[in-house]
Amino acid sequence: MKVSRSFSPRRMMPVLLACWSLIAMPLQAQESTPSPQPQPQAQPQPQTMIPAPPRLAATSWILMDAGSGRILAQHNPDERLPPASLTKLMTAYLVERELNQGNISLDDQVPISEKAWRTGGSKMFIEVGDRVPVSELLHGIIIVSGNDASVAMAEYLAGGVEPFADIMNQHAARLGMENTNFVNPTGLPHDNHYSSARDLALLSRHIINDYPKHYATYSEKQFTYGGIEQPNRNRLLWRDSTADGLKTGWTEAAGYCLVSSAKRQDMRLIAVVMGTASSEARVQESQKLLSYGFRYFETLKLYDKGAVLNTSRVWEGDKDELKVGVEENVFMTVPRNRNEELTAKLDIRKGLTAPISAGETVGSMEVRLGDEVVGKRDLLALEEVQEGGFFKRMIDKVSRFFSDLWSGWFG
Repeated sequence: MKVSRSFSPRRMMPVLLACWSLIAMPLQAQESTPSPQPQPQAQPQPQTMIPAPPRLAATSWILMDAGSGRILAQHNPDERLPPASLTKLMTAYLVERELNQGNISLDDQVPISEKAWRTGGSKMFIEVGDRVPVSELLHGIIIVSGNDASVAMAEYLAGGVEPFADIMNQHAARLGMENTNFVNPTGLPHDNHYSSARDLALLSRHIINDYPKHYATYSEKQFTYGGIEQPNRNRLLWRDSTADGLKTGWTEAAGYCLVSSAKRQDMRLIAVVMGTASSEARVQESQKLLSYGFRYFETLKLYDKGAVLNTSRVWEGDKDELKVGVEENVFMTVPRNRNEELTAKLDIRKGLTAPISAGETVGSMEVRLGDEVVGKRDLLALEEVQEGGFFKRMIDKVSRFFSDLWSGWFG
């Protein structure tokens, strides 16, 4: 039997008035008293004056906070440039992704082809015909920038360099890398092989946040394979004890490039410097960016993943209230000593009606620093609300009818 959910207020008016007499006062109190807006707690402090970002002797650069994603300094961040061995950040990221999904293991033995063995440029010095563990090849890619190791992993994961490059580009698009195109897993020169400082910062942020258990490899200072010890080419690791990644690059067309990251207390920054004149210059210019960010900014954790930020009225459900929150931890990067100016505004969809799935977007949150919007996040349902029974739905329809009527008269 099909039950119609429509009804005539005129025909049911006596019943409606009776119901309204029972529920009107509690409903009005509930609807007219919104849940308090969560506000980041902070103590007022003297405001810090923020100077202009440093100017670097480089073609392009960017400074990003790894937690919040906020850009603190930039110059030509979207210019398409040859990335050289910074390409291997994507190669390593895809290896880490396959490991995380359980498709491969660190102990898998990878056969070394003649093509991998013959690949020129920086090498791990694997030998044709050998079978090398994934763990060793991943170290070879990250620490000593092995082109041979990169080709070997591309062949193992995708059957060849070309199909692996196609996978690289698919993931670049997924991550929002709008000015990137990969032709190979090594970064060896090609006219159609390019990336940008912003894209490489985005990729580095995912490397750090998506697969943290593999990130320690980027800070290792040496790697030995086949009796040959090679140093990590990232000299910043020796100069700054807080630096722990990520990757260097060089070709004649690209110049000297460095993607670096450092963490001080609870703040992690990512610096990308492309097109400097020497290996020393890329370190010095990266240090300037990192020092600027740590000196003049701080990153605050405002809300935890899954924290209840609001409890909202739900109609026609098996429960009357819905817990609302955020999908991930919420970080905001602000100038030092201005955290007391942070405010958060929640905008939750009106008239929430069951059924509602856990994880469904039901509104948004806007975080402001004074008058400036510094962040936006979706608000999600933290629980499921199923459709209520027939009588519960009917009572809610009545309640909602009079609530809307009341709001129209007195709202």
